[in-house]
Amino acid sequence: MIEYISNSDDETMDFGTKIGSIAKPGLIITLSGDLGTGKTVLARGIARGLGIDEPITSPTFTILHQYNGRLPLYHFDMYRLDNEDEIFELGFEEFIYGDGVAVIEWPENMGDLYPQEYVGIELDRIDENIRKITIHFIGSKFNWLEEELLEYVSTCN
Repeated sequence: MIEYISNSDDETMDFGTKIGSIAKPGLIITLSGDLGTGKTVLARGIARGLGIDEPITSPTFTILHQYNGRLPLYHFDMYRLDNEDEIFELGFEEFIYGDGVAVIEWPENMGDLYPQEYVGIELDRIDENIRKITIHFIGSKFNWLEEELLEYVSTCN
Protein backbone atom coordinates (compact mmCIF):
# COMPACT_ATOMS: atom_id res chain seq x y z
CA MET A 1 0.00 0.00 0.00
CA ILE A 2 1.13 3.53 -0.81
CA GLU A 3 -0.33 6.75 0.55
CA TYR A 4 0.19 10.06 -1.20
CA ILE A 5 -1.11 13.48 -0.18
CA SER A 6 -2.06 15.74 -3.06
CA ASN A 7 -2.39 19.43 -2.25
CA SER A 8 -4.06 20.44 -5.52
CA ASP A 9 -5.60 19.25 -8.77
CA ASP A 10 -2.22 19.94 -10.41
CA GLU A 11 -0.48 17.55 -8.01
CA THR A 12 -3.16 14.91 -8.61
CA MET A 13 -2.68 15.41 -12.36
CA ASP A 14 1.10 15.09 -11.98
CA PHE A 15 0.68 11.87 -9.98
CA GLY A 16 -1.49 10.46 -12.75
CA THR A 17 1.03 11.61 -15.36
CA LYS A 18 3.72 9.62 -13.56
CA ILE A 19 1.52 6.51 -13.66
CA GLY A 20 0.77 6.98 -17.37
CA SER A 21 4.43 7.62 -18.24
CA ILE A 22 5.52 4.26 -16.81
CA ALA A 23 2.39 2.25 -17.70
CA LYS A 24 2.79 -1.07 -19.45
CA PRO A 25 0.25 -2.95 -21.58
CA GLY A 26 -2.43 -4.68 -19.51
CA LEU A 27 -2.37 -2.25 -16.59
CA ILE A 28 -5.75 -2.20 -14.80
CA ILE A 29 -6.50 0.69 -12.44
CA THR A 30 -9.67 1.16 -10.44
CA LEU A 31 -10.52 4.63 -9.11
CA SER A 32 -12.78 4.90 -6.07
CA GLY A 33 -13.95 7.90 -4.10
CA ASP A 34 -16.88 10.21 -3.62
CA LEU A 35 -18.04 12.61 -6.32
CA GLY A 36 -15.58 15.46 -6.71
CA THR A 37 -12.57 13.76 -5.15
CA GLY A 38 -10.47 13.87 -8.33
CA LYS A 39 -10.97 10.52 -10.05
CA THR A 40 -11.29 12.11 -13.49
CA VAL A 41 -8.40 14.51 -12.77
CA LEU A 42 -6.21 11.49 -12.03
CA ALA A 43 -7.45 9.80 -15.22
CA ARG A 44 -6.53 12.95 -17.18
CA GLY A 45 -3.03 12.74 -15.75
CA ILE A 46 -2.72 9.09 -16.73
CA ALA A 47 -3.80 10.04 -20.25
CA ARG A 48 -1.25 12.87 -20.36
CA GLY A 49 1.46 10.40 -19.29
CA LEU A 50 0.41 8.15 -22.15
CA GLY A 51 0.86 11.04 -24.59
CA ILE A 52 -2.85 11.62 -25.16
CA ASP A 53 -3.59 15.25 -26.00
CA GLU A 54 -7.34 15.20 -26.46
CA PRO A 55 -9.69 16.26 -23.64
CA ILE A 56 -10.47 13.51 -21.15
CA THR A 57 -14.01 13.62 -19.84
CA SER A 58 -15.90 11.32 -17.54
CA PRO A 59 -17.66 8.69 -19.67
CA THR A 60 -20.65 8.61 -17.33
CA PHE A 61 -23.31 8.40 -20.04
CA THR A 62 -21.43 6.13 -22.46
CA ILE A 63 -19.61 3.93 -19.91
CA LEU A 64 -16.44 3.78 -22.05
CA HIS A 65 -14.21 6.29 -23.83
CA GLN A 66 -11.24 5.10 -25.84
CA TYR A 67 -8.15 7.20 -26.51
CA ASN A 68 -5.00 6.53 -28.52
CA GLY A 69 -1.55 7.34 -27.16
CA ARG A 70 1.68 5.45 -26.53
CA LEU A 71 -0.72 2.74 -25.32
CA PRO A 72 -4.50 2.75 -25.78
CA LEU A 73 -6.45 4.11 -22.82
CA TYR A 74 -9.82 2.56 -21.99
CA HIS A 75 -11.58 4.89 -19.55
CA PHE A 76 -14.63 3.27 -17.96
CA ASP A 77 -17.18 4.89 -15.68
CA MET A 78 -19.45 2.40 -13.93
CA TYR A 79 -21.45 5.02 -12.02
CA ARG A 80 -24.65 4.52 -14.03
CA LEU A 81 -24.15 0.83 -14.76
CA ASP A 82 -27.47 -0.94 -14.29
CA ASN A 83 -26.23 -4.51 -14.49
CA GLU A 84 -23.12 -6.50 -15.35
CA ASP A 85 -24.54 -7.64 -18.69
CA GLU A 86 -24.45 -4.05 -19.93
CA ILE A 87 -20.66 -3.81 -19.60
CA PHE A 88 -20.06 -7.41 -20.63
CA GLU A 89 -21.79 -6.70 -23.97
CA LEU A 90 -19.27 -3.90 -24.67
CA GLY A 91 -16.49 -6.47 -24.67
CA PHE A 92 -15.26 -5.34 -21.25
CA GLU A 93 -12.90 -8.27 -20.76
CA GLU A 94 -11.25 -7.73 -24.15
CA PHE A 95 -10.46 -4.15 -23.13
CA ILE A 96 -9.21 -4.73 -19.60
CA TYR A 97 -7.13 -7.77 -20.49
CA GLY A 98 -5.86 -6.29 -23.74
CA ASP A 99 -2.82 -4.30 -24.81
CA GLY A 100 -3.82 -0.97 -23.32
CA VAL A 101 -4.40 0.67 -19.96
CA ALA A 102 -7.84 0.30 -18.37
CA VAL A 103 -8.94 2.99 -15.91
CA ILE A 104 -12.22 2.15 -14.19
CA GLU A 105 -14.13 4.75 -12.18
CA TRP A 106 -16.80 3.52 -9.71
CA PRO A 107 -15.57 -0.10 -9.83
CA GLU A 108 -17.79 -1.07 -6.91
CA ASN A 109 -20.63 -1.32 -9.45
CA MET A 110 -18.87 -4.06 -11.47
CA GLY A 111 -20.05 -6.97 -9.37
CA ASP A 112 -18.53 -10.26 -10.53
CA LEU A 113 -16.57 -8.60 -13.34
CA TYR A 114 -13.96 -7.27 -10.91
CA PRO A 115 -10.50 -8.35 -12.14
CA GLN A 116 -8.44 -10.68 -9.97
CA GLU A 117 -5.33 -8.49 -10.19
CA TYR A 118 -5.42 -4.70 -10.39
CA VAL A 119 -4.20 -1.46 -8.90
CA GLY A 120 -6.91 0.00 -6.67
CA ILE A 121 -6.67 3.75 -6.09
CA GLU A 122 -8.92 5.46 -3.56
CA LEU A 123 -9.20 9.23 -3.36
CA ASP A 124 -10.41 10.82 -0.12
CA ARG A 125 -11.15 14.51 0.38
CA ILE A 126 -9.22 16.01 3.31
CA ASP A 127 -10.40 19.55 2.56
CA GLU A 128 -11.33 21.66 -0.47
CA ASN A 129 -7.95 21.14 -2.18
CA ILE A 130 -6.16 18.32 -0.35
CA ARG A 131 -6.70 14.67 -1.24
CA LYS A 132 -5.33 11.51 0.29
CA ILE A 133 -4.59 9.01 -2.47
CA THR A 134 -4.25 5.42 -1.29
CA ILE A 135 -2.97 2.79 -3.71
CA HIS A 136 -3.44 -0.95 -3.17
CA PHE A 137 -1.77 -3.53 -5.38
CA ILE A 138 -4.04 -6.56 -5.62
CA GLY A 139 -2.10 -9.61 -6.79
CA SER A 140 1.54 -9.54 -7.90
CA LYS A 141 1.11 -8.64 -11.56
CA PHE A 142 1.72 -4.92 -11.00
CA ASN A 143 4.61 -5.05 -8.52
CA TRP A 144 6.73 -3.12 -11.03
CA LEU A 145 4.38 -0.14 -10.66
CA GLU A 146 4.50 -0.28 -6.88
CA GLU A 147 8.29 0.00 -6.91
CA GLU A 148 8.21 2.99 -9.30
CA LEU A 149 5.49 4.79 -7.36
CA LEU A 150 7.18 4.24 -3.99
CA GLU A 151 10.25 5.98 -5.37
CA TYR A 152 8.14 8.82 -6.82
CA VAL A 153 6.16 9.36 -3.62
CA SER A 154 9.31 9.41 -1.50
CA THR A 155 10.53 12.41 -3.48
CA CYS A 156 7.19 14.26 -3.31
CA ASN A 157 5.84 13.98 0.25
